Amino acid sequence: MDPTETLVVGTRGSQLARAQSQWVIDRLQAAHPGLSARMEIITTRGDRQQTKPLPEIGGKGLFTEELEQALRQGRIDLAVHSAKDLPTNLAEGLAILAVPVREDPRDAWVAADGTPFERLPAGSAVGTSSLRRQAQLLARRPDLTFVGLRGNVDTRIRKIHGGSCAGAVLAMAGLNRLDLARHVTHPLEVEVMLPAPGQGALVLEGRTNDVRLRGRLAAIHDEATTIAVETERAILRGLDAGCRAPVAVYAHVVDDRLQVQARVLSVDGRQTLRAAAGLPPTRWNECVAQILSDLRRQGAEQVVAACRERLRGQSP
Repeated sequence: MDPTETLVVGTRGSQLARAQSQWVIDRLQAAHPGLSARMEIITTRGDRQQTKPLPEIGGKGLFTEELEQALRQGRIDLAVHSAKDLPTNLAEGLAILAVPVREDPRDAWVAADGTPFERLPAGSAVGTSSLRRQAQLLARRPDLTFVGLRGNVDTRIRKIHGGSCAGAVLAMAGLNRLDLARHVTHPLEVEVMLPAPGQGALVLEGRTNDVRLRGRLAAIHDEATTIAVETERAILRGLDAGCRAPVAVYAHVVDDRLQVQARVLSVDGRQTLRAAAGLPPTRWNECVAQILSDLRRQGAEQVVAACRERLRGQSP
């Protein structure tokens, strides 16, 4: 793009999406003084369908398809996505141009009365629509029940304090970005709750041939986060699970070594398949192959297929 033009950043209209996009704009303008930028709010299919749990809506690009269309049409120059929302296969002509440093990837337990998760009374209702979160919690506490909890982060917190549930699981990254971490009872460590692929990371998507913009974005690009997120997305793509099966993957670089953990669970949490790998970051694709081979050997494809069939049977 021409340096005299205004960078148009496409984003969803939620409070968190706008905060994330403003975070990107602020850092780009700090790196490139004089850069003009503005946000373009775009409503996605996922934003329009607030009454159903996300697994029931299903479909790829639930929160990204309209943003990608705006990119292809030239209405925006850049789309800011939560990495866990972006389909593993991008639309033709588009690419991930940069990945900024990752926020806290963990999930958080938020309880109105401050009760720790492990001390919840039997039969308590937990707020979450995520199959991944439900399955991992059921694996530890099969006595729990669940209620759907969608909407802006602050809306979910109000519902928790309004008595809709005993507590809920929210992403630490979103709470941090909205300065709402004071509501966290405690984080759920990865041993308890392995994150979703890409959780806590942003991906900046643009047109593949936009070389000038790619160069500008290099100032806020983080290579370690990129490798971790690409590893997680590649494992999810290899399992062909999307949001319709409880799949958790977390990769991070520690002491020049890429550490990867993955779990595939049955919806009821009774079956948990686990795999782990660790290699130098440049060999991330070997980690992916090792994890996928291990999970498939344990029957991951059958577990994913059973999850899909169960959801299909629940559809009206």
